[in-house]
Amino acid sequence: MFLVTQFIGLFVVNAYTPQMILDPATGESAQVPGSGLPFGLETPEDEPTPNFLSIVFSFVLAFAVIFLLMKYKWKVVIRLWFFVVVTLALGISINAFLKYTTLTNISIIALAVAISLSFLKIFKPHMLVHNATELLIYPGIAAVFVPILTPITIILLLILISIYDMWAVWKSGIMQKMAKFQMEELNIFGGFLIPSLSKKTKAQIAKVKQKYKNKKIPEKIRQKKFKVNLAILGGGDVIFPIITAGVFMRAFGIIPAFFIIFGALTGLVFLFSITEKGKSYPAMPYISVGIFLGMLVWRLFFF
Repeated sequence: MFLVTQFIGLFVVNAYTPQMILDPATGESAQVPGSGLPFGLETPEDEPTPNFLSIVFSFVLAFAVIFLLMKYKWKVVIRLWFFVVVTLALGISINAFLKYTTLTNISIIALAVAISLSFLKIFKPHMLVHNATELLIYPGIAAVFVPILTPITIILLLILISIYDMWAVWKSGIMQKMAKFQMEELNIFGGFLIPSLSKKTKAQIAKVKQKYKNKKIPEKIRQKKFKVNLAILGGGDVIFPIITAGVFMRAFGIIPAFFIIFGALTGLVFLFSITEKGKSYPAMPYISVGIFLGMLVWRLFFF
């Protein structure tokens, strides 16, 4: 799912990369209509230092607001926030695919589909719907951030995020608390989820099913809870490689983007190979190292 999302991300980012045409009469170039973001979203002109600082400040502010909402358990506000962000992100990604069809009013169609999927995801959660929508959410978010970043600023951002991730997981435990709150209090989560049952739990469920085969299961039994193990990968661990690949694709072409994606995948696979059951790990340091190694290989042999 991580790899598929990366390639969807490149497609979506490329769909919103400004296409320029040359006016033969004036000799001036102009942007092709409709190549920008939908829903009236605009990105500022490229100013690396202010944009980098603004993005860092935005992340700090967003986390501060989330912690405040979690502290006072304003669940309705958090759900609505998730709903709006997910809807916009899905709409941007769906609109990118619809751009290559003959349909008209594609932004309206994309928004309608996005609202429907967001409602199911947030208010009628199901594991398949959750993971399927995650494939499109992060490409949509990346399409907003890629135009306002440069290769230098995204490298700095990767370093800062990796340091923060290590502190938040290994030192403060904030990431674990956020994930627990989302899943237990809100029944939602920003990232991929893969559930699994132990052999003991599977045997218990099989025993219940066998006992009540062809019979109505009592409500008390239906409401019984079983322990479920979860393998989770946070949304930030998915989106930052997409943003990095997108920034380098716009600056240098598709080749470095591929090296970045497979470098990130290598870092993630290495992390999965050393993890222990029941423990939490910051993924961004490993993914960032993989990204930097991918950049290095590209720089040495293809730049």
